[in-house]
Amino acid sequence: MGDKKLRWGIIGTAGIAVRSVIPGIQQSETGVAAAIASRDIKKAEETAGKLGIPKTYGRYEEIVADPEIDAVYIPSPNHLHKEWTIRAAEAGKHVLVEKPAALNAAETVEMAEVCRRAGVQFAEAFMYRYHPRYAMIKEIIRSGEIGELRGFHGAFTFNNAGNTTNIRYRNEWGGGSLYDVGVYPISAARMITEREPEAATVHAFFSPGHDHVDMMASGSLEFPDSLALTFDCGMWASGRNTFEVLGTDGRIEVPSAYVVHQNENDDFFVITKAGRRQVEVPRVNQYALQADAFGRSVLYGEPPRLTPRGCDPKYARNRRLP
Repeated sequence: MGDKKLRWGIIGTAGIAVRSVIPGIQQSETGVAAAIASRDIKKAEETAGKLGIPKTYGRYEEIVADPEIDAVYIPSPNHLHKEWTIRAAEAGKHVLVEKPAALNAAETVEMAEVCRRAGVQFAEAFMYRYHPRYAMIKEIIRSGEIGELRGFHGAFTFNNAGNTTNIRYRNEWGGGSLYDVGVYPISAARMITEREPEAATVHAFFSPGHDHVDMMASGSLEFPDSLALTFDCGMWASGRNTFEVLGTDGRIEVPSAYVVHQNENDDFFVITKAGRRQVEVPRVNQYALQADAFGRSVLYGEPPRLTPRGCDPKYARNRRLP
């Protein structure tokens, strides 16, 4: 592997960037956090000082225009993802955008098309997909150990309802539990089946005290071959972060399915008639793995691990992407 590094610019000082993604870039083999921008320059300077980032900007436009930035990571509120993905791509920057990539499928299609025309890499920041345990889970499924697949259940909930000023509770900004955490079990089922759902049903609880966003949602997605995902997600509920794969002869339980802590036990379990066995997984930083996969694709032409989906206009009209 060469010594060239992808120079990252961070558009925003969101908690996910400060806590996880920027440290992941700094721990990666292929990237450096070269600059950070905030509409509050003092916040940019404070964050840069804490994390050792050399450049700061008080306007997003400045970081996009910087010729020394190769790629941008966009953790801004959801309603800004489309605008800054397009502006970054048109400036020749590769784009990693926080999930959900956009507010609907049509926006995602437009973003992906602009990036394609600009010749830049475009990816959605589903960090958990880069953790090796999902390849391990898919291999167990292929081995037949749990029999034929019958379905999936995923849950991602937490309780932050007391913080009513949080951006998750701004309706016009793309707030709500489905966008924030429901996307994870939905994404996991799509990744494992390598299929797209044919139908979806969702029931949600909306809160007037939180700008009428969905504070809790539960639903099902119907996949080909009679497979289905049932899921629930919420921002006003006890914390869960789980995924289950059900087969005819057994099941796989993933207790920490999306958010993992590399210094803690993030193993998963296979339960069959033979008993319950614990599958040990590597203790890795999935944010660093995400940065490296993106970096190797940009720097060395490796095929991207994840590619934009739903770029057919018919798909954009008829389906909403998580």
